[in-house]
Amino acid sequence: MDPSHLQELVTLEDNYWWHVAKRQLVTRLMKRYCPPPGRLVEGGIGSGRNLVEFSEMGYDVTGFDLMPESVRHVRNRGIEDVRVHDLGQPWPVDSCSLRAVVLLDVLEHVEDPVTVLRHAHTALEDGGAVIVTVPAHPWLYSRWDEQLGHFRRYTTREFRRHANEAGFRVSFLNYWNSFTMPAAVAVRGWEKLFPKRTQPDFPAVSPFTNRALLTAAAAERWCLTNFGLPTGLSLAGVLQK
Repeated sequence: MDPSHLQELVTLEDNYWWHVAKRQLVTRLMKRYCPPPGRLVEGGIGSGRNLVEFSEMGYDVTGFDLMPESVRHVRNRGIEDVRVHDLGQPWPVDSCSLRAVVLLDVLEHVEDPVTVLRHAHTALEDGGAVIVTVPAHPWLYSRWDEQLGHFRRYTTREFRRHANEAGFRVSFLNYWNSFTMPAAVAVRGWEKLFPKRTQPDFPAVSPFTNRALLTAAAAERWCLTNFGLPTGLSLAGVLQK
């Protein structure tokens, strides 16, 4: 992550609709598939806002990140057990010691995601779970993905294949963020026709629009956890040991 993007996360993760909606979906899945108490590791901690939430839920939290800046910032937020660590290397935790692992928009940044998932599998207790979000639809791959360092956007088939190769059972897999997909498709199409070298970021929205998008996300969350969605910009999955 670019250090400037970390500062953006510090500014946005508390209230910006995309971060809040993803966190609300993830915590719902955690309560269903791997409820606290227990030890939790998040890979890719960003500004640490998620770790604060998970700690308040009752987990004993640990965080790994490649960026020393992220680690320092999260420690300053009061989360002590965070460290610089490459998820592709064996994890510095005991085998079968974790209740939950959280990898939110991480695996697309990793050249060998199966190795990362295998490390998670080793660290999890029986019945433990990995909560994952990744960008969906390879046909949407664009300059925006390249600038963010994405190796791929996922299909459901590829997601299941990586999970199975790591030894997991996929207990839940569904699209999310469907309601902004038409706008995203239009923007990506425009960028392919008229490419610009701009830094990828989250578009600014008014407080009213932010509330409206959170309302749409809440309705979508009910649908995807009860019926499923046919498409969306991202995939959310639960992998169980």
